[in-house]
Amino acid sequence: MIDQRLLPGREVFRVFHDHHGVARAISHMIIRGAPAIGVAAAMGVVLGLKGTHGSRALRRFAAVARELKATRPTAVNLSWALARMERALQAGLDLPPRELFERLRDEALTIQREDIAANRALGRFGAQLVGDPSVVLTHCNAGALATAGYGTALGVIRAAREAGKKVSVIADETRPFFQGSRLTAWELRKDRIPVTVIADSMAGLVLARGGADCVIVGTDRVAANGDVANKIGTYPLAVLARRHDIPFYVAAPLSSIDFSCPTGDYIPIEERASDELVVIDGQRVAPAGVKARNFAFDVTPADLITAIITERGIIRPPLVRGLASLKSALTKRKAET
Repeated sequence: MIDQRLLPGREVFRVFHDHHGVARAISHMIIRGAPAIGVAAAMGVVLGLKGTHGSRALRRFAAVARELKATRPTAVNLSWALARMERALQAGLDLPPRELFERLRDEALTIQREDIAANRALGRFGAQLVGDPSVVLTHCNAGALATAGYGTALGVIRAAREAGKKVSVIADETRPFFQGSRLTAWELRKDRIPVTVIADSMAGLVLARGGADCVIVGTDRVAANGDVANKIGTYPLAVLARRHDIPFYVAAPLSSIDFSCPTGDYIPIEERASDELVVIDGQRVAPAGVKARNFAFDVTPADLITAIITERGIIRPPLVRGLASLKSALTKRKAET
């Protein structure tokens, strides 16, 4: 994995040989982004179960999955990937250790490939919503770094550029981890897509002055009614977009949709260490003894979202109806296969 904590200053790759290392990488933000976390967790299962089979593999999976699942509670992709790996394990319990390892490895690599394919399909649908020319405002990082390699929100931007559209980006810095100014700007710079970084608190002024044509963000979990959990700061950005009549789009692969979660009220919101908020480059920026809260995500209500972009198409309001139709189609497809 590329160590995202060190970007853009240094590009350092970390290699992990067991699931404990993968769990630490996820919890310590070496790797981040909901789809990328899911892929990493699947690969962590492969490492954690190597050399086991039968009932021992089942017991081992329970411990490995518990450790991985505890790392980041908000992103549903993590539990989604673990469920897929459990199904692959159940189907191969009678295999000898080597063959079971290969089955699990192949499933993890399939999850990786499917994520890239889903993001590319999602990007093509989303590109239809992007004007030519267009300025897109985005928040956090929902690009190649946050996925298996193409991106959700940035996948839409990449696809629009590949379609020949003239697109530039405004990236919120995204405090306190600076995913926008460090990671999104780094990715777009690599792709030679024009990008301008602004402070999170500047978005209102930018939208009021007509500085962006639309807002596109990723997501860590979509509830069945269309409420969306994403990086902290997304909700006020959606409010601002509505105030200034700017379309607010959410790029969400199917792996990010939690049909079992009725509304955003049921989405667990991760609260991280306060030092991430009040310590920058080893220097404390708030007085000693002052308390700080560091919620990593917020929930944007469905009625503030213009559309949800998936690899199966674009879902428009009422989102609850569109998501129900999508669930029905997926259930029917699963039954047929």
